[in-house]
Amino acid sequence: MRTKGFHRILLNLLISASIVVIPMPSALSCTRAVYFGKEGQTVTGRTMDWFEDMQSNLYVFPRGMDRNGGLGDKSLTWTSKYGSVITSVYEAGTADGMNEAGLVANLLYLAESEFPALDDTRPAIAISAWAQYFLDNFATVEEAVAEARQEKFRMVTVASPNGVKGNVHLSISDASGDSAVLEYIKGKLVIHHGRQYQVMTNSPIYSEQLPLNEYWKQIGGTTMLPGTHRSADRFARASFYINAAIQSADPREAIAAVFSVMRNVSVPRGISTPTQPNISSTIWRTVADQKNKVYYFENTASPSLVWVSLNQIDFKPGSGIRKVTLHGNPGLGGDQTTNFKKAEAFKFLAPH
Repeated sequence: MRTKGFHRILLNLLISASIVVIPMPSALSCTRAVYFGKEGQTVTGRTMDWFEDMQSNLYVFPRGMDRNGGLGDKSLTWTSKYGSVITSVYEAGTADGMNEAGLVANLLYLAESEFPALDDTRPAIAISAWAQYFLDNFATVEEAVAEARQEKFRMVTVASPNGVKGNVHLSISDASGDSAVLEYIKGKLVIHHGRQYQVMTNSPIYSEQLPLNEYWKQIGGTTMLPGTHRSADRFARASFYINAAIQSADPREAIAAVFSVMRNVSVPRGISTPTQPNISSTIWRTVADQKNKVYYFENTASPSLVWVSLNQIDFKPGSGIRKVTLHGNPGLGGDQTTNFKKAEAFKFLAPH
């Protein structure tokens, strides 16, 4: 019986090892996870992994801004209903942020993304404006998903300034803990909506990622978890640790717990994989306290956190666009709520 038991354990180890070495598509390795603390203490954390400085800064965008999808007369247009604090990339797009209602949007890379055909005649939004569209317009995931399912507009991809193909998917979460993952697969919008969709990484597509995670759930996170920086492994670790971490009503404890999970799934600076050159180091992390409306940013090259209290910001129409410059300022630390300076809005990156 001992021999049979040993063989069974060995077989499980071999199976798990075979899963670990399955080659995955090259992907830029970001991770997002939603934490459910006690007494409604909801927190969303994410990592941004990239192979170069993205010149990221913090912006305040007020209500009442006239917006468009960045594509001229082909663009969808809207007026922002909610103010937001966002993290920019390349001064050309919104990659992450939280609005004054506690809705959080996170843009992550997905190699398998395929957006609608160019001959689609619906009003368009460049992917650089996708996250901002949701932050501007919705307070809850439920209303955002209901609108998205109507598919009134089409997404248009654009390469990043360094030439990397613009393949992304989007996660949104709200102060209640509701969550959704939006992907364009073979030109069609696919939405996974529900509180259970706490974690998102990169490849494979979400419908294939979930069965892989179920395998690791059966093994049990205290027994063994995959340890590489590949997407499927980070998904398994984030899924286990975001729920295994202390579930607290104390905002300080909750924020600390989420940062600890995000650091666990981060890729150390300077790490690269020769056979998967697009897997990259973590350059920054964000954590959004959606109950208390505090947005935290951590540059992995900096010794300090910065944070912004949205409850103390004037988002009234006409209050102006404001900016805290993070790029080139790694020594910045602490509460930046009152340190935003008047600024111009960046233009969303779009195809020529």
